[in-house]
Amino acid sequence: MLTATKDLVLPQTDNSWGTHFRASISLGIPFIGAQLAQLAINTTDVLMVGKLGAVQLAAIILATQFFFTVFIFGSGFANAVVPMVAQAQGRGDKSSVRRSVRMGLWVVLLYGILTAPILWMAEPILLLAGQKPEVAALAGEYLHIAQWAIFPSLAFMVLRAFLSGLERAGVILYVTLATLVLNVALCYVLIFGHFGFPALGIFGAAVAALGVAALGAALTIGYIRRRPELHRYELFVRFWRPDWPAFREVIHLGIPISLTILAEVSLFTVASLLMGTIGTIELAAHGIALQFASIAFMIPLGLAQAGTVRVGLAYGGGDMLGVKRAAIAVLALGCGFAAVGSTIFALYPHDLAALYLDTSRPDASEVLAFAGPLIVIAGAFQLVDGLQAIAAGMLRGLKDTTVPMILAMIAYWPIGFLCAWAFAFPLKFGGVGVWFGFVLGLAAAAVLLNWRFFRLLRLIRTAR
Repeated sequence: MLTATKDLVLPQTDNSWGTHFRASISLGIPFIGAQLAQLAINTTDVLMVGKLGAVQLAAIILATQFFFTVFIFGSGFANAVVPMVAQAQGRGDKSSVRRSVRMGLWVVLLYGILTAPILWMAEPILLLAGQKPEVAALAGEYLHIAQWAIFPSLAFMVLRAFLSGLERAGVILYVTLATLVLNVALCYVLIFGHFGFPALGIFGAAVAALGVAALGAALTIGYIRRRPELHRYELFVRFWRPDWPAFREVIHLGIPISLTILAEVSLFTVASLLMGTIGTIELAAHGIALQFASIAFMIPLGLAQAGTVRVGLAYGGGDMLGVKRAAIAVLALGCGFAAVGSTIFALYPHDLAALYLDTSRPDASEVLAFAGPLIVIAGAFQLVDGLQAIAAGMLRGLKDTTVPMILAMIAYWPIGFLCAWAFAFPLKFGGVGVWFGFVLGLAAAAVLLNWRFFRLLRLIRTAR
C-alpha cells in the first residue's frame, strides 16, 4: 500500500480479502464525500438564487446545465489520467506519472480554449433552443463570468487524478469541503449583499463559482508543492515540454470516457422531457425521485473511482490476482451499499418524497402519490446503476474505454430509451414505465460491462 514516506513506494502485494476491502473503503469514502460535497455546492447555488425569483432560478438552472455539459465532456480527459497514473505508479515509473499529468493538463487547457466561444455564445444558443429571451440573456451574462471557471475546474480534476492514482483521496475530500464552505459564504455575501458588499444577485453566484474553482485548484497545487514525498514527481518542472505519446494517450482514453458520460447524462435529460410530456405532476414526482437517485449514486460513483485506482495499481504492478480481488471487493461494497439504500427507499418512499414538498399545498398529495412508487423503483435503479458505474471504473483501470463506450451506448439508448418509451406510451404505464425502461437499460449496461471486465481479465491471465 502507498505510504506518505520518502521511501520508494512499492505496489500492493498483500492480496488478503481484508486488505482489499479495507483499501477500497479507505479510498472510496473520501471519494464519496467529495462527490456529495460537490453536489452540495451545486444545490447551494440553486437554493440561494431561487430566492431572487423565478426568472433568476430558471436562468441559473439553464446556465449551470450548459456549463456542466461542457465541463462533463472535458472531465473525461481528466478521468483518463487516473488509470495512466495508477498503472505507472503500480510499476514504479514516476517519469510516466509526471508525463501523464502534464499532458492531461495540456489537454484540458486546450479543451478550455476551444470551448470558450461556445460558453461565451450561450445566449444565442439558448435562444435557438427556444428559451425565453429574458432567461437566456440572464444565463448568458452569468456564463460570461462563470465560464472562466472551466480552466481551474478541469485543472483541479487532472491534479485530483494524480492524487487519486497515488491513493491520496483524503486531501481531495478536504479541498472539496473547503470549496463548499467558501461557496456558501461567497453566495451569501455576494448574491444578497451582506456585510457591506453590493447585492449582485445571480452575478454574485457567478463570481462565487469562479472563486471556488480557483480556490480548489490553488489548494491542490499548494498541497502538491508542500509535500516533500511528491517533489520527486516534478509535475511543474519544465511544464512547457511536450510529450506527444502521452498527449495522444490522454485523448485516446479520454474521448470514449467523455462520450460515455455524455450519453448517460443526456439519457436522464431525455427522461425529464418524456415525463414532461406525460404531465406536470409526473414531472415533479420524477424530479423528486431523481434527486434521491442522484444522491445515492454518489456512493457507487466514489467506489467506481476507487475501483479505477485499485485495479490500475495492481495491473501496473503485474498482480493479476490483485486485479481480480480488488474488483470483487469494490463490487461487493457497491452491492452492500445499494442493498441498504434500496431497503430505505422501499420502506419510506412517501416520507422521503415529503421532504421536498409543502404538504399543505393542494397538489402535494398528487405528487406524493406518483413519487412514492418512483422512489421504490429508484431502489432497484441504484443497484444496477451502481454496478454499471463500478464496472466502467474497473475497465478504465485496465485502460479499456472504447469497447465499454460502445456497450454502454447500446444499453443506454437502443435498450434503455426504447424500453422507457415503449413502457410509458404504447404499453401505457406512464411515468412508472419510463423508470422501468431505464432500469432495464442500466441493468443491461451492468451485465455487459461486468462481462467485459471479467472476460478481459481471463484473456490477460491466459496470455501471461
